[in-house]
Amino acid sequence: MTLQSTKAHLKPKTAMILAAGLGKRMRPITSTMPKPLIEVRGKALIDYGLDALARNGVEKVVVNVHYLADLMRAHLRKRKDMKIVVSDETDALLDSGGGIVKALPDIGSDPFYLINADTFWIDGYRDNLDLLAELWQPERMDASLLIADMRQSYGYDGRGDFVMDPTGQLARVQEHNLSPFIYAGAAILKPELFAGRSAARFSLNAIFDTTIEADRLFGVRLDGVWITVGTPSAISMAEAAFLASAAA
Repeated sequence: MTLQSTKAHLKPKTAMILAAGLGKRMRPITSTMPKPLIEVRGKALIDYGLDALARNGVEKVVVNVHYLADLMRAHLRKRKDMKIVVSDETDALLDSGGGIVKALPDIGSDPFYLINADTFWIDGYRDNLDLLAELWQPERMDASLLIADMRQSYGYDGRGDFVMDPTGQLARVQEHNLSPFIYAGAAILKPELFAGRSAARFSLNAIFDTTIEADRLFGVRLDGVWITVGTPSAISMAEAAFLASAAA
């Protein structure tokens, strides 16, 4: 088997998009629209993620929904390029970790892509989900994360999430310290990371911490520009990022 075909074999065919948040910081826009349907340059935020998954051969995407779920369902029905399964959280929000546990029967037993619905990127020379798949070594890691540098990001004002060594292994940035490395809202995860967990509310950060303790969390640097849309003012910032990228 050639190296190229081995990589193709390891590339996930299933994904989950986390899209069940309330989008409180995006009010008043989200008074009548779920955050994943907010448009940047005429395209809904969630479609940036779906398009990236389609380009990488993903066949099935699980999308969790909660707020204004009927609008989300109607939008997702328009997609004809992949199978989309809705994981309904209208009864209770489960946060990122609990939402994945609830969706596991639809995700299946193979490693899967995970994408946040409110962050996206403009690819540089490389397709970033392809970079994630290239990094992925299941015998060595349980999760691989797409990592953005603050200098290549728009809309982020935090202190960073991780430190990364030359091999790509990740650790938490210590309290009161700063790091340039941000989790860019895309990952490959093993479903067994969630074994024994109930579909109750908990953060995916608990899973990341478990993989760090086992020395099995790795990351790869994003190629291009990363954008997070957390407030109404970030929409124009995101559109400016596209203009700047096109002019570069």
